[in-house]
Amino acid sequence: MPNGSGAGRRTILDGDRMDRGLGKGVRRAMAALGLTMTLTGVMTAPVALAQGASQGAAQQGQDKPYSVPEHYTKYEYRIPMRDGVELFTVVYVPKDQSKTYPFLMVRTPYGAGARVGHGELWYGSEAYPRQLGPSPDFDKSGYIFVFQDVRGRYMSGASWVEMRPHIDVKKSKTDTDDSSDMHDSVDWLLKNVPGNNGKVGIWGISYPGFFTSSSIIDSHPAIKAASPQAPVTDLYMGDDAYHGGAYMLAANFSFYAAFKPQKNPTTEPRGWGTMISAPPTAMTST
Repeated sequence: MPNGSGAGRRTILDGDRMDRGLGKGVRRAMAALGLTMTLTGVMTAPVALAQGASQGAAQQGQDKPYSVPEHYTKYEYRIPMRDGVELFTVVYVPKDQSKTYPFLMVRTPYGAGARVGHGELWYGSEAYPRQLGPSPDFDKSGYIFVFQDVRGRYMSGASWVEMRPHIDVKKSKTDTDDSSDMHDSVDWLLKNVPGNNGKVGIWGISYPGFFTSSSIIDSHPAIKAASPQAPVTDLYMGDDAYHGGAYMLAANFSFYAAFKPQKNPTTEPRGWGTMISAPPTAMTST
């Protein structure tokens, strides 16, 4: 995936070799944010990204599991883009205000809300996930976690475009893409969310990995780290839609039967997570 002309000032990580280098790659990305991390496990599945597939401190023999609501305050915003479209954005801010924090952002088409119960997608300040970051260590270390519905998905405005093309030369405010949306979002967050240290990281797996890549091309200079893992890239040769140019009918049918245009914005209390099989421990509750 092209990194754009601004790639020299950012840490760009290749997530296609997740099994072999994921832990090291994520540590490198976070180091670029000025923090040192020790990861305890691999990242969760893309669907559980914002909603957190909890490893559960209680399951690890600790007396009390880590509680996201006890340590973070949740806010929901509609951030205006340059063309007037508003993107729904969920922000979790550490309650400890004795220091400043970097943003760690996910842009997703799968819903920025919290997965509760058996995978239903809920919005609202009362709905918290069990986990915010790629592993429990991230939650404990402290970031301002940001999850955003991309254009045309769930609570964000405008129409959905599959893998929206990048516009190299933007001639007016109506020339928008994921890079401009990321720029406008970062600019708003830096100015309106207190307690940030002016640095932003973005990551994602699969489709959120694509949005990680497309969001950093010629985007905001505050973006210091990006980790696109197993991103959607060449659909024809090496992704789920085609294998070596052969159309994968079953895979496409099962995906697009659920992943289709929505009436936006929607508050429908269920999402992509209801379409997959996951153990109860991978889901969240309020």
